[in-house]
Amino acid sequence: MSKSITFNTVYEYILSERVKDRFERFILFIAIISFLVHLGCIFLYQYGYFNWSYESTLLSNPISAIYTPFSFILIYEIYLLVYYLPRSITTYITKQYEIITLIIIRRLFKDLANLELTSDWFNLKYDLQFTYDILSSLILFFLISLFFKNEKTVRAQQFSNDPAIVKRFIFLKRIIAFILVPMIIILGGYSFFSWFIEMVQPSPSIVDSFSNINHVFFDEFFTVLIIVDVILLLVSFFFTDQFHKVIRNSGFVISTILIRLSFSVEGLLNNILILTAVIFGWLILVIYNRYDYWDKNQDLVK
Repeated sequence: MSKSITFNTVYEYILSERVKDRFERFILFIAIISFLVHLGCIFLYQYGYFNWSYESTLLSNPISAIYTPFSFILIYEIYLLVYYLPRSITTYITKQYEIITLIIIRRLFKDLANLELTSDWFNLKYDLQFTYDILSSLILFFLISLFFKNEKTVRAQQFSNDPAIVKRFIFLKRIIAFILVPMIIILGGYSFFSWFIEMVQPSPSIVDSFSNINHVFFDEFFTVLIIVDVILLLVSFFFTDQFHKVIRNSGFVISTILIRLSFSVEGLLNNILILTAVIFGWLILVIYNRYDYWDKNQDLVK
């Protein structure tokens, strides 16, 4: 009993409603400060107060300064993803979709500096990527609204009416969320440190470092989420063997894998994989809700 109380106390200290509100205010403050600092760096760079050995698009246009506060907003979204994991699986999946959408929107602000307003719009790489991203962000926003509309909060009560089983399932999800927090902090720190070292020490890999700046941390992060999704799928077998629930959880794993694969490609294929992942997850949820409705009605008839 004492171990359980100790764990719950520590858990509440990290992932409680009160901590979430404080962390939100802190992130907003840091986002504003980072935006002003980035603007200052752009001003100093453009007026020659310091030189940089690599010509970065993040220092070429004031619009690209929005990239930095968006990065901190993404950090808060990651926290929300972990926060909602024990509370609702579908909300947890929704947060995954929101994160990948924000990554695309953040990329838009970075790529605005590379736009060339010419008649050859569809022949220029950056202009085409901007077109893909702006259309993808609109479609994703619409798909997330549909996903949210069809969202049916998945709580432990759906697996069993036994309070003891319900409690165990919530406790298992809390353990997973609790373990995720230090893993994400360590992964984020390592990714940022590795990227920063490549920035301050120019090398042949510096070009790849800057071109893949949107992928820093997030490709590894979604790899971790795949592992979490598989664990949730396997754990769910202890609480249910209903076909439609197993398919729903399996579908969410596939959706996360597709998002992870998008980080390994560029251009139109990157956008297609992301859209396919969200469309697949939404269709899985729509079919699941319909199946669950029929299943419950059938039980009432019997």
